[in-house]
Amino acid sequence: MQRSVPAPRPAPAGTAIYAIGDIHGRLDLLLELRAKIAAAAARRRARRRVLVHLGDYVDRGPDAQRVLDLLTAMPMPGFENVHLRGNHEQLMLDFAADAGRGMRWFVNGGLATLASYGLPVPGESARPDRSTTARLHDGLLALLPRAHRAFLDGLPAWHRIGDYVFVHAGIRPGAPLEAQDVDDLLWIREPFLGANNDPGFVVVHGHTVTAAPQIRRHRIGIDTGAYATGVLTALAIEGDRLEVLQTGP
Repeated sequence: MQRSVPAPRPAPAGTAIYAIGDIHGRLDLLLELRAKIAAAAARRRARRRVLVHLGDYVDRGPDAQRVLDLLTAMPMPGFENVHLRGNHEQLMLDFAADAGRGMRWFVNGGLATLASYGLPVPGESARPDRSTTARLHDGLLALLPRAHRAFLDGLPAWHRIGDYVFVHAGIRPGAPLEAQDVDDLLWIREPFLGANNDPGFVVVHGHTVTAAPQIRRHRIGIDTGAYATGVLTALAIEGDRLEVLQTGP
């Protein structure tokens, strides 16, 4: 699917920006969307091309390890590649630091990520006991490539290009960008989603699943639940136009 609409604010001159929503272990969709982005970029004249990933590369879907392999080893050629931190990357890092934090990750799809690294995991409806959790923790530390750990540790929480701010979940209304709490940037829904104040820029975010991209004056949400729907969404911003690129039916 592709459609073009007016942009709330223009992109910087000579720059085309592509933002990809929550991937959640769907390597197949990421590869499909990359091909669509490359084709769209080839039709444009922008001298500068920036590809921004909004986080949540892991969990829920089956191929978290291979998604991280691709992102760490094969950046999109011809693009500045920006990778942001999502709440699911934070959950993974929290578990790597402390096995006691495992249950929160497990109930949010973390078992699928552990399975992608080849670890035997209980069914999603099971509640891993302490010994199982310790085994999974030690197994993750043993199998997690250094490149993946360095990638996860180095993910920033937001990125700004001109009048567009890219972040995983959103921002706390009324707080300056530089003073935002990282937990809000990774987890917030309300009061961000319903806010009407103008922060002076447009926030492009994922995290909150909607059936179609939400394009508002001050925010654009592009998480279309790819792991379950098969629809992974990208937003292209160039000049005064937005273009929506999607996978799936």
